[in-house]
Amino acid sequence: MTTDPKSFFLTTEIQQYINAHNPPIDTIQRNLIEKTRALGPMSIMQVAPDQGAFLTLLTQISGAQQAVEIGTFTGYSGLCIARGLPEDGNLICCDISEEWTGIAKEAWEAAGISHKIELRVAPALESVRAMPDQPFIDLAFIDADKTGYIAYHEEIVPRLRQGGLLLADNVLWNGKVCDPAANDEATTAIRAYNAHAAGDKRVDHVMLTIADGLTIMRKR
Repeated sequence: MTTDPKSFFLTTEIQQYINAHNPPIDTIQRNLIEKTRALGPMSIMQVAPDQGAFLTLLTQISGAQQAVEIGTFTGYSGLCIARGLPEDGNLICCDISEEWTGIAKEAWEAAGISHKIELRVAPALESVRAMPDQPFIDLAFIDADKTGYIAYHEEIVPRLRQGGLLLADNVLWNGKVCDPAANDEATTAIRAYNAHAAGDKRVDHVMLTIADGLTIMRKR
């Protein structure tokens, strides 16, 4: 999990080189990776270590105080975002799985950052719609069911502060977005989302080849 590339176009050797020149993962991160790997094929949903390091740095650079995560899984991305927040920062994590987020809570507690995180176990749209209907979010990360991306985007953008960041993961979808033979529901949904995000005049955006594709948007 720490050496195999998350990106479909990277070799294992290049991924190992990247990892060797990025901040080393600590014992808490390594244990979380191993616990997630034990879940089987679904462990692919965990963000890669290099993407996690990027999330921490971007959170720090942006000066975010209030963050929101849609799709927490076993908590690696939440751990990384929370580490980038100041001591009085807050991250609202939204997920529907008690099992997966149970693993996350153990890691957050071990890392000493659980006081920064508010976990909401419920359908993510319900959780976001229950949030204040005004701009208060500095940084949001969408990494959940692909068919819900547009709906999440539309709920998050009005709640972003001016200059706030919205990140959408898996926007290259293992290269399927460019495969005309791939017309499954998730691939179709990601294509639709990418077009939606690119056409949203409320944000500036850039699509990057980080991990499985990451689009970063800044509210105008």
